Amino acid sequence: MTEEINNCIKVLKEGGLILYPTDTVWGIGCDASDPEAVKKVYALKKREDSKALICLVANQAMLERHVKQVPEVAYDIMDLATKPTTIVFDEPKGVAPNLVAEDNTLAIRVASDKFCQYLINKFGKPIVSTSANISGEPTPNRFKDIAPEILKGVDYVVNLPDENKNPSPSSIIKLSNDGQVKVIRE
Repeated sequence: MTEEINNCIKVLKEGGLILYPTDTVWGIGCDASDPEAVKKVYALKKREDSKALICLVANQAMLERHVKQVPEVAYDIMDLATKPTTIVFDEPKGVAPNLVAEDNTLAIRVASDKFCQYLINKFGKPIVSTSANISGEPTPNRFKDIAPEILKGVDYVVNLPDENKNPSPSSIIKLSNDGQVKVIRE
């Protein structure tokens, strides 16, 4: 696993794209602070950059460094969630501007699987995580379902087995600083 992590970090530092297993489905990843790398993700997915992407952080401390104010309820949601849960926060900071939605929000998830935690911790900053498919096409649940176009479009494919037995996209909850909570995807 160390070798895979080192290979990923090399590519991420060079502004490249990785294809990696996450706590949900296989994801396309890049350095979340690099606007050029983020642009490559949108291009590969054939997706408008007005549709924001999800970011993964290694832990709550990293989350706190990239959001102006983490609402208290976010900690309860993270502690109580029974499946990977992405939270949309107001006023993100320290990430590529083209990653932030028009309403100045960013979807962030604290990674719950070991590989992602080690990778992001060692990289030291958030990593983009978006499903490994062309926008509008079904999300691939297994590595074998990923389109050749996606496999060819990334700079590095992590060589790890499908460990997630029931992969499904994360829940998404939007938390506004004024206390509003809205479920976007269950």
